[in-house]
Amino acid sequence: MSTASGSTSLKPDLDWSQLKETILMLNLSVAQIDQSMSEGNASVNTLVNSFTTLASKLKHIDTLAKELNNETIEHSQKNIQESTSTALSQVQAAIIAFQFYDKLTQRIDHVSESLASLSQLISDPNALYSPPKWHELQTSIRSKYTMEEERKMFDKVLSGTPIEQAISEFNAEMTQKTDTAEDDIELF
Repeated sequence: MSTASGSTSLKPDLDWSQLKETILMLNLSVAQIDQSMSEGNASVNTLVNSFTTLASKLKHIDTLAKELNNETIEHSQKNIQESTSTALSQVQAAIIAFQFYDKLTQRIDHVSESLASLSQLISDPNALYSPPKWHELQTSIRSKYTMEEERKMFDKVLSGTPIEQAISEFNAEMTQKTDTAEDDIELF
């Protein structure tokens, strides 16, 4: 990993360089992303377990309500079934949202890994000025993308497409893909 020490930008010495400052800031970014992901994952795992249990219990209540056969409780049975149906729909929507959040955390994890790799490369004077090492880094980063749309965006940026345009095209593709794939998500 990096051998860079803390920032000396307030009291620069003869060894000060912008490169060392960049490495320091990149490492800080990596640490902040990692910490955010850890905290977010713990919270989401708790919520996912809670919603899964809730969904199971609501299905059980729905089953019990369907088994009621006393005519005097017909109205209650209908209300119970409507309530559980609504609750189940909400739980399923929350589970879908958590699945998308999981994709987000995977992406942030890839960004963190990429920043760490970049930091290692620019902290190594032998690699810093080596085009093959930069290509190796780019190939490594690209290989971590799990979606074809991500790889296309990466390739566009490397080929000179402005970042804003590549991101806009990526978002458009993802919106189209999400609209057509929502029915394909497995809930339980």
